[in-house]
Amino acid sequence: MNKYKKKNKVKYGLDDKIFLIVDYTILTTLLIIILYPLLYVIAASFSSGPQSLSLTLIPKKISLEGYKAVFQYKDIWVGYLNSIFYMVLGTAISLAVTVCCAYPLSRPDFKGRGFIMTLCMITMYFSGGLIPSYLNIRNLGLINTRWAVLLPGAMSVYNMIVTRTYFMNSIPADLRESAQVDGCGNIRYLFSILLPLSGPILAVTGLFYAVGYWNSYFDAMIYLSGKRSLYPLALILREILVLNSTDLAQLDVEQILKLSERQNVMKYAVIVVSSLPVMIIYPFVQKFFVKGIMVGAVKG
Repeated sequence: MNKYKKKNKVKYGLDDKIFLIVDYTILTTLLIIILYPLLYVIAASFSSGPQSLSLTLIPKKISLEGYKAVFQYKDIWVGYLNSIFYMVLGTAISLAVTVCCAYPLSRPDFKGRGFIMTLCMITMYFSGGLIPSYLNIRNLGLINTRWAVLLPGAMSVYNMIVTRTYFMNSIPADLRESAQVDGCGNIRYLFSILLPLSGPILAVTGLFYAVGYWNSYFDAMIYLSGKRSLYPLALILREILVLNSTDLAQLDVEQILKLSERQNVMKYAVIVVSSLPVMIIYPFVQKFFVKGIMVGAVKG
């Protein structure tokens, strides 16, 4: 075995060695640039204050005060439940709408698909604006309801185009023709053949939608202003970051410094708390991620 490895060992020339050195240097630099802020946020959330961190990102004094302060805020649990609800149901609705739009547009025999694709593309560059959107949601009776968060952004045109491209390029057309010969209709073909073969792209688009719903706060801030019990976690955390219930004019310098330090630690704890669910979900779909996004984006 060792002799076989020696015989098949790749010999790099000078140009290849220079390229590999430059490549690894750039990739290592990018890794440090991306990884350092993440490690800093995690370390700062467990420290007594950001200034107590050393250059090695090891807190001089480990403290859970930031997390205690965040979880003592009672509305954060309501926000967690609401965000999980929006993420799960919203992702299911978005995937259903995306598939129902992408499948017909992937069919070459669907009349008018070019015109419909043009209309979809226009919405990627132009929108009606905030005021018309609010008036539309109000006229539909969705203000201060969960549907105001779930329905307005139910489909991303980009995700639909990627899904449509996957259907066109990755599922053989002969498969549909064979199914039709056996008497398989469009609905049965979609649910029994097409979707089971489209796991990678569904996982990718599902992850995109889930992250979008989890991080979304603007729609809730606009449409749920009168119903605090429906606030998602992102909006609750935003309130924590901008909350200033104490009159600083009544405090001395030492008290102001302590309050400022506590708020800084809370901010880092809030970032970790809000990012944790997405970090848990990602490993389960990571194996589909590269395959789905590369195959679905080969052609537009």
